[in-house]
Amino acid sequence: MAARSVPVYWILACLAALFVAAPAAAQMTQAHDLATDARLAAARRIPLLLLFSETGCPWCERARQEFLLPMQRNPDYQAKVMMREIVVDSAAALVDFDGNRTTQAEFARRSRISMMPTVMLFGRRGQALAEPVVGFGSSDYYGYFIDQRIDTALASLRERR
Repeated sequence: MAARSVPVYWILACLAALFVAAPAAAQMTQAHDLATDARLAAARRIPLLLLFSETGCPWCERARQEFLLPMQRNPDYQAKVMMREIVVDSAAALVDFDGNRTTQAEFARRSRISMMPTVMLFGRRGQALAEPVVGFGSSDYYGYFIDQRIDTALASLRERR
């Protein structure tokens, strides 16, 4: 029996379908309205985690892809924290914790964010609930540091009730 050859157009069609079906790089939800997000987080009795990142920052990308996005998809973390991202060099509109209109860049400047990535956890009124995680020195303990800050923030919220 002779071997059948597969038409080239069929192979190309399958490859094209794979590229179309491949998901785009996952991203964190961008912050647009911190007052509303903080209110929603408070109603769930969880802190609001903000990742402060910068366009083109490889360390920010590692923090996002290796740690924060997997945490964001994990149901255990969904019950413990709400996550948003602020891009410190972005002119995107943002409503701050007080309901005032600003930009992501201006909010980061007012928050004195100078090193990326920086991860901070906030309560309903924009109060910091734990020490920030600043920079990305090593992936060995980065997840532990974020977990530790989330636990500290949760404990702080429980004390205030």
